Amino acid sequence: MMRHDEEAVIDRGRTSNTVSIRYEKEELEGHRTLYVGAQMPLVRQSHRHHRRHGQKHRKGEPEKDSAPTEQGYHCSPSQRVQFILRTKEDEQHVPHRLFSELAEICVKEGQDAEWKETARWLKFEEDAEDGGERWSKPYVGTLSLHSLSELRSCISNGTVLLDVCANSIEEELHFMKKIPTGAEASNVLVGELDFLHQPIMAFVRLSPAVLLSGMTEVPIPTRFLFVLLGPEGKGHQYHEIGRSMATIMTDEVFRDVAYKAKNGADLVAGVDEFLDQVTVLPPGEWDPSIRIEPPKNVPSQEKRKMPGALDDSASHSTLEKHGGPELQRTGRLFGGLTLDVKRKAPWFWSDFRDGLSLQCLASFLFLYCACMSPVITFGGLLGEATNGHISAMESLLGASMAGVVYSLFAGQPLTILGSTGPVLVFEKILYKFCKEYTLSYLSLRACIGLWTAFLCIVLVATDASCLVCYVTRFTEEAFASLICIIFIYEALEKLSHLRDTYPVHTHSKLDFLTSYYCKCEAPTHPSNETLRFWESNKINVSGIAWENLTVTECRYLHGEFQGPACGRDGPYTPDVFFWCCILFFATFALSSFLKKFKTSHYFPTSVRSTVSDFAVFLTIVIMVLLDFVVGIPSPKLHVPHAFKPTRDDRGWFINPIGPNPWWTVLAALVPALLCTILIFMDQQISAVIVNRKEHKLKKGCGYHLDLFMVAVMLGVCSVMGLPWFVAATVLSITHVNSLKVESDCSAPGEQPKFLGIREQRVTGLLIFALMGCSVFFTSVLKFIPMPVLYGVFLYMGVSSLRGIQFFDRLKLFWMPAKHQPDFIYLRHVPLRKVHFFTVIQLICLVLLWTIKVSRAAIIFPLMVLALVFVRKAMDLCFSKRELSFLDDLMPERKKKLDDGRNEAGEEEESQKAMEAATAANPKAKQ
Repeated sequence: MMRHDEEAVIDRGRTSNTVSIRYEKEELEGHRTLYVGAQMPLVRQSHRHHRRHGQKHRKGEPEKDSAPTEQGYHCSPSQRVQFILRTKEDEQHVPHRLFSELAEICVKEGQDAEWKETARWLKFEEDAEDGGERWSKPYVGTLSLHSLSELRSCISNGTVLLDVCANSIEEELHFMKKIPTGAEASNVLVGELDFLHQPIMAFVRLSPAVLLSGMTEVPIPTRFLFVLLGPEGKGHQYHEIGRSMATIMTDEVFRDVAYKAKNGADLVAGVDEFLDQVTVLPPGEWDPSIRIEPPKNVPSQEKRKMPGALDDSASHSTLEKHGGPELQRTGRLFGGLTLDVKRKAPWFWSDFRDGLSLQCLASFLFLYCACMSPVITFGGLLGEATNGHISAMESLLGASMAGVVYSLFAGQPLTILGSTGPVLVFEKILYKFCKEYTLSYLSLRACIGLWTAFLCIVLVATDASCLVCYVTRFTEEAFASLICIIFIYEALEKLSHLRDTYPVHTHSKLDFLTSYYCKCEAPTHPSNETLRFWESNKINVSGIAWENLTVTECRYLHGEFQGPACGRDGPYTPDVFFWCCILFFATFALSSFLKKFKTSHYFPTSVRSTVSDFAVFLTIVIMVLLDFVVGIPSPKLHVPHAFKPTRDDRGWFINPIGPNPWWTVLAALVPALLCTILIFMDQQISAVIVNRKEHKLKKGCGYHLDLFMVAVMLGVCSVMGLPWFVAATVLSITHVNSLKVESDCSAPGEQPKFLGIREQRVTGLLIFALMGCSVFFTSVLKFIPMPVLYGVFLYMGVSSLRGIQFFDRLKLFWMPAKHQPDFIYLRHVPLRKVHFFTVIQLICLVLLWTIKVSRAAIIFPLMVLALVFVRKAMDLCFSKRELSFLDDLMPERKKKLDDGRNEAGEEEESQKAMEAATAANPKAKQ
């Protein structure tokens, strides 16, 4: 067996293993009694060693009822094909993937005729280039209507032999890695002979499929043979008919018809149905010599197989639900939570088995580095806002505890927990309030946290997460876009702040560099604060050699920097700032390049996939090594090196009452209500984005269970004096994107198909477990430059924007109509309505941004909630059809939904009755 992830062996275009063959006119006289498995003079010979197997015989079976044409009334080719495909399959007529090969008779001057392989098809056409030294790049084969018409005539008038027995001959392994498991061969043999006066044709289906010596370049059993020979002078015509036959055999519908056909008429119906689907390109408006590149996505052919199948536009009229049964209200206390547990329990152990892959290792290493910096940064900001009561050490411990428990027991472990801006604003306001009224900050915060956890559990008990069904794409994209933009903005802002720490002298003169200096001096006019510092530390100013002090010592002693090479807060260090810029943008560019390396044309598939999976981690390693080699002192990641609370006057357990009055326990309920809305909205909107149907999740989700685990850990973190953590949107989107699973490309030119997400608990568990152990890795983590992590933030923000429809629609404002992409909503919604929808979404996004960066950031979750009502009001401006393409339809009352289902059922029954009546009375069509 060949592994699917191995690179296909490149066939250098051996046209075929051929030997000279002499033809006698008498050998072709009986072409209508063509024997397969006995002597067949036109089959090419192979140089491979082989041995013969015993001939297998199979008794013929009586022909079953064929398509309705034989029953006295007419039907369209499409209806006949659908009838054939619905017939019951037996073991010998199950359709397989087909490898088609076209061989033609080649006659060289002074030599005998021989078979030469000229083209092959697995999914797309590949031609043997001139000289037969290599195969062409796969391309979409274009056929002429004349050749298809000739092919139909050949099948109608030629010999059709179905379920013929043949000898099996074993061959060596060759070129097998491109062939999918279970595939069979279809051989097309065409050519011209000087002693023929009219063409002869035979179409043969073997039963069972057998290995035929020299028939194909790969040792797979042959199922179909198509032989077309004719007089000289029409070689190009025979070649095109052969191409048409090989191409039509790769068509999914005709291939199934060929397997199930009972007679030649069924095959003709398959050709007619294929012709019904053909699109004609008018001559003079395109160049037939251009090879069309294989498409990235091939539309499904199911609507050709099944009557009444919906097309893309019709499918948009159905209501889309984010979680299906997960968001159905049960009407029982903790009913939704119970169903979530029952739904996820069968998958629990598979969540760990599925995490044992190289892709998960790459995701873990990437996300660990991506999560560490914001957690530490958030802790540092909290430390500044709370005077060290909660700082980096508490942030690391809280993130590790909450993340590990959530990854183990949550309903959707793909969600990554993190800190949010509104929580930081709330902490600042609460600390300032406690300081003004001399209350214990940590105790009051513990009360608020416990109340918030209780209220969240109440929401879980009442199935409040079912309200998530009102959060449509409109709200999701506004929220996700804002968070992505904030990531990008903060990454650039942090880079610009480095210029304050490492100032640049913008007006220096190169000729005076030798006279530039910056030295420390005693302040000429010390402030009162400086005088108090000197006095309290008993510093003798006159006894200090100021000019010999380092930058750190000068700042500690409140000295002043003097000289032409001094900035506002110290000496100019232009090399550090510009080196930080290089690291920042190089990290972003290299991460993006390596992530796209999977689609490049270099190296085998396994190498490209591995590099793509480890793109960000490889980038971080390369940048760290580069920074170490260059040696410029860029700012590095600082991790707490001791496992203990930041302040010595606090422990790991906080008394909810403490020194505060008893009434603060009750008063804490008021701010807890606001915190509950904050936690609920942040958690559930991020969960909705992760659980979208585009991700093709197979193990279901658990909104109630997710919120319950967040509530439990929120209470634990409150009692321990640790920060609160909820779902982080950008980190969760990045986690999901890093675990995408695509199909292995077997056929040359075939694009990989998105299969879903690798759903597991291992990556999240390892990320947060290692985060808790980071205090023991400070000797390694201290080499990571902060600009590199800022570049990773920029990459995550930009990459998370891909696939957001809002930004695609935003670009349409500056794009002429003739250059606009072929989006499905542009086909069915007027452009002015699309722009109107985008403008409303843009206004909401600007308002959210304004609130987010202002002092009113604490009410940000309320404004996100307001988007749901804005979207509901848009039902007055747009029709349901327009909203079904631009957004998700809002849920309606149950009665309306039931009425809609009943009407659809009645329409379907009525349509079936009409089809039955039409079939029974064919004259009604005329």
